[in-house]
Amino acid sequence: MFRVSSLFRKPAVLAGSLSFVLSITLLVGAPRSAAQDRSDAPTEETVASLAAGRVVIAVVKGAILIGTVENPIEADTRVPVPVALSSLRLGVILGAVRWTSPSTQRDIARLDQELPQLRSRLIAPGPRLLDGQAGGEAGDIETVGQGLLERLSDVARNLHAKVDLPTADPLAELVLVDYLPSYGPEIWQLSYGVKQEEQGPGYWTTRVLRPSYLQFWPPEKGQPRTLVEFAYPRENPPPKLLDLLRQKDPRLEKIVASDAKMTEVANHFLQGESVKALPADATQFLRAALSAVSPPNARQTMAILQQESGFDWILAPESEATQPAYQPPQRPAGAPTLMSPPHY
Repeated sequence: MFRVSSLFRKPAVLAGSLSFVLSITLLVGAPRSAAQDRSDAPTEETVASLAAGRVVIAVVKGAILIGTVENPIEADTRVPVPVALSSLRLGVILGAVRWTSPSTQRDIARLDQELPQLRSRLIAPGPRLLDGQAGGEAGDIETVGQGLLERLSDVARNLHAKVDLPTADPLAELVLVDYLPSYGPEIWQLSYGVKQEEQGPGYWTTRVLRPSYLQFWPPEKGQPRTLVEFAYPRENPPPKLLDLLRQKDPRLEKIVASDAKMTEVANHFLQGESVKALPADATQFLRAALSAVSPPNARQTMAILQQESGFDWILAPESEATQPAYQPPQRPAGAPTLMSPPHY
């Protein structure tokens, strides 16, 4: 990952370094203002459930694979889920994704479900992202980012309790993955922070800040083209899959050694040549690798963006398990598999 101040479609930080707080739940509105204390007006709580875990992305030959694994830090933790925004773009929200009212047991916001409709026509003035290929404004990314900002602002303006969470974590993150015509694969990370001001004893106003934009793909010229990974919470993240491969973790070494194709995929990742890996082989490797290093019973999903045919599921989330799953191309009869390794 690299950061440069730029107005072109390269890694750019448009809002400063964000410091936020991580919490399993955010309790909203518990403290009262002085005016409320003098009345019998009831207070309301809002609980925010977190999408926590890791997102692993592999740009391979003609496709992009997106795997997610839940980090079950709480009973109501949600698995990060890829959401199709168009045939060639998807987003994954991490952090405060589901906002509910305990008193009514109703959802106030489901940001993952709402994401395909969250678009803004109001792009704030200031630094802009420009398309380095065509020279035009990258309104595609900004429109999605601003749309999510507006929805988060609608929900968070009712936060009147002090939000105290570790500084490494934003309120929410959005990972965007797409194929851009005449440009190729892209991976972006948008981070949303909050700013609070105390208006009276125990009574705070909350404002969601404009997101920072970081571009993780394409890498700079000469940099390796390999796995891209995000984790939430950011504090004490699990070791990255690529680091475990480099360290020859026994769980992964067993997979690598089981099949000549798995060895080839692992070598492509280690050598910074992921774009040479075939989608079918990379799919098999990532599914096995993520299962091997994930907590027991952690929920997983996997999706694919194919340059020619667009979004499809490899492993759908539970609520969408009835949808047809993506079937990778069939390998030749008799080819070695994880269950039947080659004989040397």
